[in-house]
Amino acid sequence: MVLRIHFTDGDLARVQVAREPDPVWETLLGLHQLTGPRHGLPVFASWRRSARARVAERGLAGPVRMLSALAPASAGYWPDFLTPGASADGLDAALDALRGTPRQQMRHEVGRLGGTHPLPRWAHDLASGERHRTEEVATAFRLVHRAIITPGWTGADTTTEADRVLRTRALQDHGVHGLLDSLRPLMDWRPPVLHVRYPEDRDLHLGGRGVRLIPSHFCWGTPIALADPALPQVLAYPVAHPSSWAPEATRDRLPEALATLLGRTRARVLAALGSTATTGELARRLGISVSSASEHITALRDANLAHSQRTGAQVIHTLTALGTGLLHGELPPHTPAD
Repeated sequence: MVLRIHFTDGDLARVQVAREPDPVWETLLGLHQLTGPRHGLPVFASWRRSARARVAERGLAGPVRMLSALAPASAGYWPDFLTPGASADGLDAALDALRGTPRQQMRHEVGRLGGTHPLPRWAHDLASGERHRTEEVATAFRLVHRAIITPGWTGADTTTEADRVLRTRALQDHGVHGLLDSLRPLMDWRPPVLHVRYPEDRDLHLGGRGVRLIPSHFCWGTPIALADPALPQVLAYPVAHPSSWAPEATRDRLPEALATLLGRTRARVLAALGSTATTGELARRLGISVSSASEHITALRDANLAHSQRTGAQVIHTLTALGTGLLHGELPPHTPAD
């Protein structure tokens, strides 16, 4: 199955990459990892334990059920009004847009979901335009976001920022075509059509509106697009998760990991990765051999201080949040305040 996204020249000029993790997409997709049939993914095990504990401590079973009813992890469809384009400006803007969803759109999208999944009675009130129900959904969003996303935001920010750096580098080096081509293997750019591995077979014509690409920490397997082709278009897609991702595991290894950093050359490599570089660029920057640069990068990566990802024929290296914090003497906190 393939989603074929058709670009015009105008669309190519309007391709954007989200500047930070999207709060509503991460909340819903994080909820899928917490409650869905695939909730056993090892990469999220540590986060999942903490998130479940916070949900229980804060008595949020009701809000979790509410959002899960509207965006079931097992569904091939969930309403677009849950992920408004205003989320690019943060959670408050997204929830204001959700509250302002036109009644006709709300009725149509809830009705479409109800055609494939049984809905609770309150969902029919939502579809009929009862605004107090919309407010309940907005409140549930905020509470669940604070419980399962905000405390782990550093982790989400690290993986999505690493992906954003790669896309920005591809854009700088090779233009928009290079950016779209860097999205392999999930997507295959055959100008002017982006072929996306997808649960269904369909065509999407952007018609000059462009698209906002959303690297997502909790998205898994295949990218996700909006169901309504008339809306401003976005494409949320999975990012790479380093094997060392998991804040608790990283902290447990920190004494041993930091021991590998002792030494003048490795400290210089850490500082040089303050801006992205390939292995060859780093070697030239520091006046060391490529093999030496590769060895030091590997040590930094094993300590979760650097992140490497292939884009095209190149492997791009950058610092993780922990590496940046170490470089500047401001390590990320264990648990950010709500």
